[in-house]
Amino acid sequence: MKTKRHWSQMQDWSLAWGMRLLFAVYRLCGRQMLQVFLYPVVTYYWLANSAARRASRDYLVRLAAFQPEVKLSGSLFDSYRHFLGFANAIIDKLAAWSGLIAVNDVEFSGREQLLADLADGRGALLLANHLGNPEVCRVMADRDAAVKITVLVHTKHAEKFNRLLRRYNPDSAMNLLQVTEINAATAMLLAEKIEQGELVVIAADRTPVNGGRTLTVDFLGAPARLPLGPFVLAGLLKCPVYYLFCVNRKGRHQIVFERIGDALSWRREQRDAVIQQAAALYAQRLQQHTLQTPLQWFNFYDFWQT
Repeated sequence: MKTKRHWSQMQDWSLAWGMRLLFAVYRLCGRQMLQVFLYPVVTYYWLANSAARRASRDYLVRLAAFQPEVKLSGSLFDSYRHFLGFANAIIDKLAAWSGLIAVNDVEFSGREQLLADLADGRGALLLANHLGNPEVCRVMADRDAAVKITVLVHTKHAEKFNRLLRRYNPDSAMNLLQVTEINAATAMLLAEKIEQGELVVIAADRTPVNGGRTLTVDFLGAPARLPLGPFVLAGLLKCPVYYLFCVNRKGRHQIVFERIGDALSWRREQRDAVIQQAAALYAQRLQQHTLQTPLQWFNFYDFWQT
């Protein structure tokens, strides 16, 4: 059997020139005019990237079998709509980092609880995902000036996107911490940021870049792997931990902060069980939110490859 590539080794289909074109149209002409230009660009990427197209259809087929009520079949048309959603999300991502998404365009849930935790002087860890657009939470920093946000990103996968960020907002790169693995040095740096009252955001739904340890959870009726690192980090940092979800509903961004406790803690003999329980709960909540906005889940690789 042919070994399937890890997600970090796959070509990022959001090429810089296409995104620059779309974002320029967005800035000059607005969102409605953008959709006219969006179709030819997305059509090219959809036709050119067969691996992502297959992964998209596989996900949609699994989704349809797990919950037929979503009314998706995994057809070519459904996959194309999936790619359109991703392209729109990238534009929103650039708009968020460039300060073009207004606070009035965002609805928050759980924000008051999060701000109450931050008022104690320490930060919090946000376990994000590739559902929707978690970068839109940057708007919170604009609304609540005292809030500082650090987002962990994979260096190789983020290289093109970082160039776009620096092009439109030179200061935005200061909020990105580029890492390929969570090691002792990374944990110490993040602990400092937590002590300074910052929000640290890390995606917990993709396996480690360098082949680190993983956990097996159930997602859409089949076993899938999650990285161990973010959940260990949640215990090491000894701070409030939240799940972060951000999706677009009818043109408005909805940001949800779900608090899961003051911190993950365990005795030595309980460690594995506590972490496994936290990962299973994370997968369960991610599944529930995904079923509500299925075309906004953007893992274009074999997520169930175990």
